[in-house]
Amino acid sequence: MNYEEMLKRAKENIPVSEKGERFEMPEISVMQSGNQTIIKNFIEIAKKIRRDPKHVSKFLFKELAVPGSMRGNELVLQGKFDRRLITTRMNDYVKEFVTCQECGKIDSNLKKGERLIILKCEACGASRPVRNI
Repeated sequence: MNYEEMLKRAKENIPVSEKGERFEMPEISVMQSGNQTIIKNFIEIAKKIRRDPKHVSKFLFKELAVPGSMRGNELVLQGKFDRRLITTRMNDYVKEFVTCQECGKIDSNLKKGERLIILKCEACGASRPVRNI
């Protein structure tokens, strides 16, 4: 197999969404139960964006100003919230704590320094501090 054939094969195996982007946020599955909002696929979302579910849940609790807890693969929020609001907050999280501001890729890690949390991009090597939650 020559180089061109291997390159063509590799390009065919790269996941690409209809928008032409490599990353697409999974649709958030929300269920109302009394005065609680349950995000059914929370762990799946956290894995997709490669972040600790505790960090993501802490962000949502703070942004929505409600207490909550994790129950298995679900996140339980105390209060009734629309799926659009939760999706907006999750997109805010991705923009602030996942996406590189230099290259726009989501290939990044959060590293805890002495005082700051640093977002380090694996694609371009850029790093920047992010706020503490």
